[in-house]
Amino acid sequence: MAMVRISSKYQVVIPREVREALGLQKGQMVSVIPVGGVIEVVPDVELSALEGAYPQISITDVRDESEREVRCAVPKRRRRLAS
Repeated sequence: MAMVRISSKYQVVIPREVREALGLQKGQMVSVIPVGGVIEVVPDVELSALEGAYPQISITDVRDESEREVRCAVPKRRRRLAS
């Protein structure tokens, strides 16, 4: 476990050992998630990197024709702009 200090700008440096172990790169996006008093930093992954992760899921029979018709008949909600 590595200890880091929060800077005056609320920045932290991810230690080299952790960066190398996870293969993190400069400029890579991460998600920062508060979970029960703990901060989780989760690297964002390109969708193409997930290809083949779940081979048991069929991508050819995702929806049948009846589901497509129902989905297209439902009107889209309008988003409210925050004022």
